[in-house]
Formats: sequence, structure tokens, C-alpha cells
Amino acid sequence: MNNFWNNKWGLSLAAGFLLGLSFPPVNLSFLSIPAFILFFRLAEISDSNKQLAYFAYPGFVLWNLITTYWLMMASSYAGIAAILANSVLMTIPLIFGRYFLQKIKTPVIIGFLQAAAWTSYEYLHHNWDLAWPWLTIANAWSKQVSIIQYISITGHLGISFWAITTAALSYQAIRTKSKRLSIYATACLLVLPGLSLIHYWSSSDAEYFSDSDKTEVAVIQPNHDSYQDYGGMSGLPEVLDSLFSLTTQTITSQTELIVWPENAIDGSVLINSQTVSRVADSAKTWNKSFIIGTGLFELYPEGEEPDLYRGVYRGQAYNIFNSSLYVDDAGTVTYYKKANLVPIVERVPFLGFLTAIDVFEWVNWGKIAGFGKGTEPTVIATNQFVTGGLVCYDSVYPDWNRDFVNEGVDFITIITNDGWWGNTSGHHQHFAYARLRAIEFDRWIVRSANNGISGIIDPNGRIFEKTDYWVRTGFAFSVPNKDSKTPYTKFGDWLSYLLLIFVVAGWVFARFKKEETILNE
Repeated sequence: MNNFWNNKWGLSLAAGFLLGLSFPPVNLSFLSIPAFILFFRLAEISDSNKQLAYFAYPGFVLWNLITTYWLMMASSYAGIAAILANSVLMTIPLIFGRYFLQKIKTPVIIGFLQAAAWTSYEYLHHNWDLAWPWLTIANAWSKQVSIIQYISITGHLGISFWAITTAALSYQAIRTKSKRLSIYATACLLVLPGLSLIHYWSSSDAEYFSDSDKTEVAVIQPNHDSYQDYGGMSGLPEVLDSLFSLTTQTITSQTELIVWPENAIDGSVLINSQTVSRVADSAKTWNKSFIIGTGLFELYPEGEEPDLYRGVYRGQAYNIFNSSLYVDDAGTVTYYKKANLVPIVERVPFLGFLTAIDVFEWVNWGKIAGFGKGTEPTVIATNQFVTGGLVCYDSVYPDWNRDFVNEGVDFITIITNDGWWGNTSGHHQHFAYARLRAIEFDRWIVRSANNGISGIIDPNGRIFEKTDYWVRTGFAFSVPNKDSKTPYTKFGDWLSYLLLIFVVAGWVFARFKKEETILNE
């Protein structure tokens, strides 16, 4: 054991392996805590920041590979690049952790700052053009809904801070052999989950079975083949035939909203196209509203062109957006443009910077940019309900979901196409992460996925409906409408802001104080 405890390669690879197993679908969330104990041990026995990064990097690559290997199913080059680049970024907060270990005397403060540094990294990684929040430690706990109810106050990064603080205090207790620190670590481990359990056990299904205001939704899972144009069909008319056929088998006379998944209409359509008109006519005939995933082909009048556009069609500039079309029961068509685009795969990152430095306009950045980027949390509002069609990657950004809740949605609707990844861990993870949004915002989740997993999730993160993967199916469900606002809805990422302040203050204090030796208890 002593040999392992001092083996840098062993510590790194073991930590990466444990973190890989902590994420869905394996469901061993608790392994993230011992994994970070091993990383903090590696930080202490490394002779320099460079050496720490050298040894930690393979562990982070292993973690990324085990958890997100499926990225290579959609694009092998982009998947490999994402895994390798993300692993580099992960070494940065660990280096900060080593810095605090060297410079701060008090073990409790060391542990707090180490956890704050990692959580701050996760928050910042949500908020730039190379954002990849998939491996946020909080996501590893997305199936343990009974013990994470406190994220309605902190947001999901509260889980990351809790888990890593527990690991950091545990390591400080091990290295100092302090009983007091062991008590602190144990209290950290148990208090928040304990309070969450009390809340979870005291909640019930009464809301669903009550006579409260509800919206019956029909969730459609067409199971079209993502690897073939038009899902393997002859064109958009046949795609619509397939969607309408399944829809008519699923809806009831009480259905108010029909939800088709991302890329349900596999192509880019104009808002006034025959394809959209056909859906609008059906909405009026059936007296039901639609949320539909499709590419939106938007033309700009002369003189109103944006700075970046993909090209010119019949004399007009245009862009293509990954979007949700909203069609209400009167046939009125509006839309939402996806705002959180997958870097490189959907949109070239740092376009503002790249266009600014290209003063000679050598590159047509609009042509190679990828999808246009939405900026507004647009919703569909009827007399019966308000909701928004978040598209795929949007669902892993709590702050963006929060904007929709503050727009007054009665329930959160997510449409996605996880078929690009095949039958891998990806679709299990994506479905599980939606459970975090339910708890954060006290909202029911309606989820439609092209190939699955589609489902219904209640505000406590419990699953009420869940489809199998790679089957053609649909179901109707009456979703309770809610208008409550959790503390996280009201105050947003207050915890992340505080932790960023503490990290900066801790760095400044350590940087400018006189050199002192570390004081062990």
C-alpha cells in the first residue's frame, strides 16, 4: 500500500479509472471522492507544477476516455481532440490545489480552497467558446437524486463543491492524522445528503395525482437513422409522413402539445416553406400545438445582414440555425434558435476574436462558422401552458435553463438527437443530466429524443416515463404546470461567484505573504 501511495503513475491512473466509473451508466458516483483524494496525494508528492501536470494528465485522459469515448462516434477527429484538450485544462485547477497546499498553513483552508479552485474551473468551463461541461463532477451524481436535493439552492455545482471538499478534507485528515479533520470530513460528507434525504422522503407524488393544472403532452420518438439523409427516407414529405403516422397513434383527445425531437425534420427549412405549412395546417385541424426540431434557414433582407452569414441564396444573405419550431393551435409559427452550440462540431469557437484579427478579410468566417448562434430564450405561450424547446446541448447549461424558467415556463421541454453516438454511454448520461435541471428549478421535464431515451422527470428528479433506446415509440402524459421559483432560480450561480472570489483572494494572500513552512496538525 505504501508503494502505491507514493507511486505517481499509480495514483494518476487509479484516480482516472475511478472517475470514469463514477459517471453514468455505471452509477458508482461515490468513487469520485476517493479519486480526488488520490489526485490531491499526487499534487503533494510532485516536485513541481510541471511534474504534477505530466503525471496527472494520463489520469485525466483515462477519465475522459472512459466517460466520453462515444464522442468519436460522431466525429473521430473532433472526439479525440476534445478528450486530449479537456484533459490539459483539468491540470490547471489541480496545480492551483498544489499551490494552496504549499502556501497555506491551515488544513481546513487548504481543503476549502482546493475544492473552490476545482469548482471555479468547472464554472468557467461552462462560460467560454470551448465550453465542455459534460464532465462536471456534479453530473456523476445525477442518478443519486435523493441526496442532492440541495441543488435547488446552490445549483448543480454545489454537488461538485461538496464532493471535492469532502475529498480534500479527507486527504488533509489522512496526511495530518487529525481526528478533528476526520470529523469535519465526515460531517461534510453526511450533512447535505442527510438534509436532502429528509426533503426527498417528505415529498410525494400527490402533485401528479391531484387536480392541479396539467398539460397533456405527446412525446414522439421516431427512431429515424441519424447516419442517413432524411433518416433513410426519400425526402422531407416521407419524413413528415413517418412523423404524422406515429403522432396519430400517440395523441389523445386531451393532448395539447406534441413534441418532436431534434432533427425530426432532417434538413433546413424556411419558416414559410411547404413543410412548415403542412405542420401548421395539422395544428389548426387537430387544435394542438407543436414543438419541432429542425434546421432553420433564415434569409436576411438587403441592408439587414448580420456581421457573419453563411452565404447568399437568391440574392439574400442567409444563416442556418439548429432550432425548435413552435406551432400553436392556431397555426402561428415562431421559433427558438439553439444558443449553446457544440464547439467545432456545430460552430467554430472564438469567431469574434478571429474576425477581429483578420483585418484583411482573408477568410470568409461566416461560410465556415457552422450553425448560427441563438441569443434569446424564446418560449411557446398558449392559454394552456408556457414552455420552451431547449435543443440537446442546451440542457447541460443550468444558467440557460434558468433563463427559460424566468420567462415563465410551466415545465421544461428538451428535444435532442442522441443517435449520433450509437448505443453507447452518451445517451444514458444525457438523460441522467436532465434530472439535475428538474431539481434545480422545481419543474417537470419533458424529453423527446429521436432514438431515445425519451421520458418524463418530476421536480425531485424521479423518472415517471422512460423509453428504451433505438425503438420507434411515443407516449402521452399529463404534466403538472408549475410556477414556483427555487433559490437557484432567483439568485443563479451565487455559489460559483463566491468561490471564484475566495480562490482569487486565497491566491493573492498566498502570493504576497511571507514564506512560511506548512504547519501540520
